[in-house]
Amino acid sequence: MQKFHTVCACVLLLSGIALAQAVKVEPKTVSQVLDQSVTNVESEFVPTADAMPEEKYSFVPTTGEFKGVRTFAQQVKHVAAVNYILAAAVLEEKSPADTGGENGPDAVKSKADIIKYLKDSFIYLHKATLSVNDKNLVAPIKNLFGEGTATRLALATGAVGHCFDHYGQIVEYLRLNGIIPPASR
Repeated sequence: MQKFHTVCACVLLLSGIALAQAVKVEPKTVSQVLDQSVTNVESEFVPTADAMPEEKYSFVPTTGEFKGVRTFAQQVKHVAAVNYILAAAVLEEKSPADTGGENGPDAVKSKADIIKYLKDSFIYLHKATLSVNDKNLVAPIKNLFGEGTATRLALATGAVGHCFDHYGQIVEYLRLNGIIPPASR
């Protein structure tokens, strides 16, 4: 009986090794890794922006020190505008959308229009991250934030970090209105 168990254990072990060798995982490209990061933040940010009722899009916190902070709508438009700005820099082209500086266009006012502007900005950001490759990843490009140069890697990762920064803020805006963010449900 002991031999039987030993033989079974060896067969299972060898089968596992053979299966592990048969399944080869191709390494991801730089653009795939960056694009997955954009997908991750987009899948958090867009549903959270959509969770706020339209009548609360003008909400701004008032309890505590919140003088001069953006409304919920302004937060979402700002993120979308910066997505466009950073993606355009990565692609080294003019943004296809009005960015209103970093605040988004004044004409975009309704919740539906803001959500569309946000979703479209992520489409453009995906286009930008998918253009990054091993050859242009750290090649110097125009720095949007001062003198000198930047890299596509810095701008693409900066876009994701910027989105998550504001994601944390809009989550608080939801909670201050008694709304549980989609990711916490």
